[in-house]
Amino acid sequence: MHSRSPLKLALSAALCGALLTTAACGGRGGGPKDTAFVARDVDTLYATAKDRLDRGDTLVAAALFDEVERQHPYSPWARRAQLMSAFSYYVAKDYNKSVQAAQRFLSIHPGNRDAPYAYYLISLCYYEQISDTDRDQKITMQALQTLNEVVRRYPNTRYAADARIKVDLVNDHLAGKEMQIGRYYEKSGKWLAASLRFRNVVETYQTTSHAPEALFRMVEANLALGAQAEALKYAAVLGANYPGSKWYEKAYKLMQKNAPGVAVK
Repeated sequence: MHSRSPLKLALSAALCGALLTTAACGGRGGGPKDTAFVARDVDTLYATAKDRLDRGDTLVAAALFDEVERQHPYSPWARRAQLMSAFSYYVAKDYNKSVQAAQRFLSIHPGNRDAPYAYYLISLCYYEQISDTDRDQKITMQALQTLNEVVRRYPNTRYAADARIKVDLVNDHLAGKEMQIGRYYEKSGKWLAASLRFRNVVETYQTTSHAPEALFRMVEANLALGAQAEALKYAAVLGANYPGSKWYEKAYKLMQKNAPGVAVK
């Protein structure tokens, strides 16, 4: 195993300095090596955690907030410390621990007034991990699911208002992934596979910025498959919804070239 990283060493040192730790903090004197805290009154402990957070020592702050709950589980501060721990991990970009902390808060306090924020924080953790369209979109789907959960549970909150905006952005991202795959199949001459991807965009992500191109690609794919009637249908939808777009102009020219006897409106 490698020696402990500088971050872990710094965290250990900061924890030892922030609290009146035992001599076993360094593993000497025969005490347990993981002994880092002694009992502190809850006000001082919470204030120390908050101070660390304000100073940007987010991982240290998270650990200290966890210690508030461990040492004073029945204190009113313990409930708040759980959520502050989740927030501290989020700011530190330790999204897995942030989600775990927020989920634990919700499991213990499902009806708490801060529950909407806990759900929202979970959704942010997934949202901020969304990768580009070249990668797997599992995290993107988790972001969409959790954002929709915020909207469903708390529709009239400010968290829901922001979640709705992010849902639109996530849907646009997912539509972009479908388009990318569809174009790949199209270039490979796999027209049926391509049309399935483009149709999914048309039917599932029809309000996104990718819808006009998806309709045009459906015209292309259906003409390549010899389905002129289907191509005409998608060209008509494109013309009705995006009459001045470049995609409609391209679809019109394509229909005139490949189906000259078919009228496109």
